[in-house]
Amino acid sequence: MKADILIKNGIIVTMDKNDSVYENGFVGIKEDRIIYVGREKIDAERIIDAKGGIVLPGLINSHTHIPMSLFRGIAEDIPLKEWLEKVIFPIEKRLSAELVYTGSLLSCAEMIMTGTTTFCDMYIFEDEVAKAAKKTGMRCIISEALYDFPSPNYGSVENGFRYTEWLIEKWKDDPLVNPAVGPHTLYTCSEDVLKRANEISLKYSVPLIIHVSETEEEVKKIRERYGKKPFEFMESLGMLRENTIAAHCIHVDEEEIRLISKYNVKVVHCPECNMKLASGIAPVSEMLKEGICVCLGTDGCASNNNLDLLCEMDTCAKLHKIRKMDPTEMPAKEVLKMATIYGAKALGLDHVIGSIEVGKKADIIIVDSNRPHLLPMYDPYSNLVYSAIGDDVIFSIINGKIVMEERRLLTVDLSHILREVKKWEARIKEWIS
Repeated sequence: MKADILIKNGIIVTMDKNDSVYENGFVGIKEDRIIYVGREKIDAERIIDAKGGIVLPGLINSHTHIPMSLFRGIAEDIPLKEWLEKVIFPIEKRLSAELVYTGSLLSCAEMIMTGTTTFCDMYIFEDEVAKAAKKTGMRCIISEALYDFPSPNYGSVENGFRYTEWLIEKWKDDPLVNPAVGPHTLYTCSEDVLKRANEISLKYSVPLIIHVSETEEEVKKIRERYGKKPFEFMESLGMLRENTIAAHCIHVDEEEIRLISKYNVKVVHCPECNMKLASGIAPVSEMLKEGICVCLGTDGCASNNNLDLLCEMDTCAKLHKIRKMDPTEMPAKEVLKMATIYGAKALGLDHVIGSIEVGKKADIIIVDSNRPHLLPMYDPYSNLVYSAIGDDVIFSIINGKIVMEERRLLTVDLSHILREVKKWEARIKEWIS
């Protein structure tokens, strides 16, 4: 057995079903796949010395709007409704393919440099998001946001359906880009739009991605409009199934949690965004106890304001301890699963990524543990969740390709991206002045 790449001298945190950890372990990669995990050295063309660092599956950001990195810090300290309707939506009317592409490149660079190898996105001009992901070498799921009102990309919602199907046909066989369908919310989409979006998802067997129960006002609006709670309404439309990905799910009661579990709907928890916009705290502990697959997302940079999943894990673990007033809630290992194997399961990719196992795609990161805030190392799960930050990630491998080495991006010119971002910053300042 000879590998193309061999990672040696690392603490291999596999996230496999047995939670296997190999001290001073080895990981062998051939082409795009993992061919060896264990304690024995094998031959390889290239050897990466982890130098005692933690080797783990690439992190999975299961809910993002990555072009919004260009709106980072643009609308701060205001409620979600005002944030959306008075700031974000008016700016988004001026969106262009060029802006989305630049913002997506910026976000992909940030994610790679903080340990994320896969993201799930919903936004506008999603073909540009896919192009940016391909350029940087990232794995992703993309979904064009569908609304009742016109989009700056496709215009009428009828064109939005056509664009969505075109996007699916274009990217459905790509090794890194996976298409989905993205009705924005239950309150920004009519019943007909929701039904049509659901039909397209079923037709192509691709995920259905939607924001659900993010605010109390949203829940109230749905109950007034349809006489049902959000997940009850979705059930009536046939929208609840195992490839439905519901973001936020903050204001859900016990009955709805049972519905989510019954239909194996996947839930994405975005704690930092929900805290910043004071939307509330999702009942994640209760969902996990019902066997629901709950994973982690950052949401967009306009409401977070970063894409660092290591920081998101730390927030998640501590938030739920204080919510339940119980230090045993959300242990580190469980939270790390939310950012790896649970994320893979939510996106329908757990047979491909999410753990370091023979046969899976080689999406792997290395965290430099030889840093003051990461020593001593008694428990790698604890250090990753409570101590590590994005800058500790020194290597990133996606689909068997090294995309970052010793903190240096290899697929794109970061300085060029930053120059383009500065140009957009100047234009956007004019829009909001």
